[in-house]
Amino acid sequence: MMELRWDPTLEEWVVIASHRSSRTFFPPADYCPLCPSKRGKMKTEILSSDYEIVVFENKFPSFSKSVSCLDTKRDNLYQRAAAKGICEVICYTSHHNLTLTELPTDQIENLILVWQDRYRELGKQSFIKYVFIFENKGKEVGVTLSHPHGQIYGYPFIPPKIKKELKASFNYFKKKRKCLFCEIGRKEGKKKKRVISQNRDFLAFVPFYAHFPYEVHIFPKKHLTSFHSFKKNDIRNLAEIMKKVLTKYDRLFGFSFPYIMNIHQAPTDGKKYPYYHFHIEFYPFYRAENRLKYLAGSEEGAGVFIGDLLPEDQASQLRKIGKL
Repeated sequence: MMELRWDPTLEEWVVIASHRSSRTFFPPADYCPLCPSKRGKMKTEILSSDYEIVVFENKFPSFSKSVSCLDTKRDNLYQRAAAKGICEVICYTSHHNLTLTELPTDQIENLILVWQDRYRELGKQSFIKYVFIFENKGKEVGVTLSHPHGQIYGYPFIPPKIKKELKASFNYFKKKRKCLFCEIGRKEGKKKKRVISQNRDFLAFVPFYAHFPYEVHIFPKKHLTSFHSFKKNDIRNLAEIMKKVLTKYDRLFGFSFPYIMNIHQAPTDGKKYPYYHFHIEFYPFYRAENRLKYLAGSEEGAGVFIGDLLPEDQASQLRKIGKL
């Protein structure tokens, strides 16, 4: 079953995709479905014998562009809708034992070019209202395939968190006639105590309002709403600062750092969002070398995050980690 169900208590859609319970779960060590197919061995999701970056539709999607129409009877309380959308997998490299952190900057730059292409192409589809590019890294986050990869979801609606950001940025612009994210970036850049790295075009910092331990946001210094507006230099400088942030993560406790990486940008629903601002958010899950940050009652049940560390102290730790 694949459908959307409306939660009237939170006024948001929940995706029901029951077939995903049978998706690949820690395959045998000698078989990775995201590695290139090799002669004489079991075929993988990628039939080529090698590749640099590859994108393909998820075998176990949460949405489908060919989903059948639902026989929805009128119900004022319990609404249902077709889960029409697109789910893609993007493999960063054919090398199974590398991570995004370990890729050379040129390869990260190529990856961003692919992200840009997929944002534009999926966004052209009339039923795609939001293109969400993300990566779940590490078994601590729930990843069951260790090959370096991310995902791209083409949602048939604007996700709740993005809606909140859009509302906040619109209200701020209406009141101040300024971009909320530009103002945050300028303030952080001026104070510097939460900044961990920067270059000509981008600023990486632990936000004043960090929800997760060692959370880092990357903001463009100029006002960009989405990948659609990125130029060649923007892509190069984003690749450079991503490489620095990810390397700092791995050097923080001396192991490959698990995280969720989320790319937030303007919706693709045909409307204009000049007050919104492209940015990347990293959510790590370690609060100390041997201590995970679990989301429990307050976070999951009430939606109130509780930070165990001062953002300024976290930024200081990350900032002191040596240059590449």
